[in-house]
Amino acid sequence: MVRNLLILVLTLSVCISAIAFNDNEQCTSILITPTASAEGVPILWKNRDTSQLSNRVVYVDDQPFCYLALVDGNDPSGRRCFAGLNSAGFGIINTVAYNLPAETDEVKDQEGTIMADALRTCKTVDDFQQYLEDNRGKNLGSLANFGVMDATGRILLFEAHNHGFTAQDPAKEETGYLVNTNFARSGKENKGAGYLRFKRATQLVDAIDEQPISFRDILTRFSRDTGHVLLHTLTLADLKTGSASPDWISTKDCINKYHTSACVVMVGGKDNRPATMWVIPGEPITAVALPLWVEAGTSPEPFREGDPDAALWAETLRIKNILRPLTGGNQTDYLYLPPLFNTQKTGIRDRLDPLETSIINETLAFLEQPRTPEELKKFQAEMAEKALAALKQIQ
Repeated sequence: MVRNLLILVLTLSVCISAIAFNDNEQCTSILITPTASAEGVPILWKNRDTSQLSNRVVYVDDQPFCYLALVDGNDPSGRRCFAGLNSAGFGIINTVAYNLPAETDEVKDQEGTIMADALRTCKTVDDFQQYLEDNRGKNLGSLANFGVMDATGRILLFEAHNHGFTAQDPAKEETGYLVNTNFARSGKENKGAGYLRFKRATQLVDAIDEQPISFRDILTRFSRDTGHVLLHTLTLADLKTGSASPDWISTKDCINKYHTSACVVMVGGKDNRPATMWVIPGEPITAVALPLWVEAGTSPEPFREGDPDAALWAETLRIKNILRPLTGGNQTDYLYLPPLFNTQKTGIRDRLDPLETSIINETLAFLEQPRTPEELKKFQAEMAEKALAALKQIQ
């Protein structure tokens, strides 16, 4: 009897450890339908939280579809992707869902491979659903919420584990959007992670007061949010308006956190305008949003070249060290506020916010006319170089 009890305890311990969540792998995302977006197109957002803080964006020339992929900095092949957009207008993001079924003896952590495979082969939301059907089984390696959109304007969430999935349709929501963190709606209730970030992201979207949600709101405010639903944690808006503040805040359960390596916002195409993959290369508070297009046939050099880090990430990681100078244990959770804004307007965000506004406005004006692949390639490269130069000036 004692032997059986020990076996049971050991088995439970293994199962618990297998599904225990990783503090570093906790992303925030949203799916927005065309009717709920200011641009009248589907929008996918993901703040990527990971221990792999150095990322790249690469262009993968493949068949039947080529694609742009956010990848780990030390794995530039594009065969493991953590957000991406392909030449058919199909986009995909994910968040780990720790409350979905998981078995200890099955393949896991293959979401990056799944997304790269989907970008290479899928044209529509239905194609991705068929992909999950065809590949279900112990070797799939999925424990995730996958957000997908296509060129027809469809957008859907798949809560997928190795042996099945549940589709969640934001079009059936009164709000027209779905916020996601690190639990699945179809998973075990009150299990998983990211509940505070889920509430905060929902709070931010709801505060728009029934106005359509714009990609600009997500890039410039939501991605950098340091608010907290339980604690009075200051946001960038508070700091910018001169609110009295402490020198330090903890961002452990915030949307913008130490382990945020990038922000991706995909805006669906419309009429003659191609789908745009906006990327903030680094912790959002340290960087600016930049546009990318699959039709350009490449990723700008600062997004992909550099050793050991791509040039844009090298600079934003350096700026991260200014804002998070403490190391050891969990001290990196603490954000040092004084460098962000000052009365002389020489703070980090004092410099970067006007540049980002200019880049977004220039991009929207640029897209008012149909553009050739060469024009798209040149424009995205110019914006990347402009941002890189500004980041290098921050000391």
